[in-house]
Amino acid sequence: MQDKIKFEYAIIRLVPKVERGEFFNIGAIVYAKQSKFLGVKYHVDIVKLEAFCKEVDINLINKYLEAWKMVCEGNTAGGRIGALDLPDRFHWLTASRSTIIQSSEVHSGLCSNPEQTLDDIFQKFVL
Repeated sequence: MQDKIKFEYAIIRLVPKVERGEFFNIGAIVYAKQSKFLGVKYHVDIVKLEAFCKEVDINLINKYLEAWKMVCEGNTAGGRIGALDLPDRFHWLTASRSTIIQSSEVHSGLCSNPEQTLDDIFQKFVL
């Protein structure tokens, strides 16, 4: 157990029509304080999106997701939020919001490799 580190994660959801409350998973965010790791992975299935709503602009969604990635990476293009420290960026990304891109509740666990854990969560819950 000593080689395990605590991590937190949330699933990124796409809510094409917020008023209907229907969503599907498009990504994952993992934060491990001890490893100083914050990572995000996403993929939007166009076929699934069109089954939910044909009017959504995929280019706009990709721009929003790219902004989330910049914040996650601490990129200066992520603005003032991107300049925050890791825990604050994670909590901003996983905060409740009523927009087209939302995140699930935050969950926690133990892992050996946060980057691998991000890949595993992404494979299990998104693809």
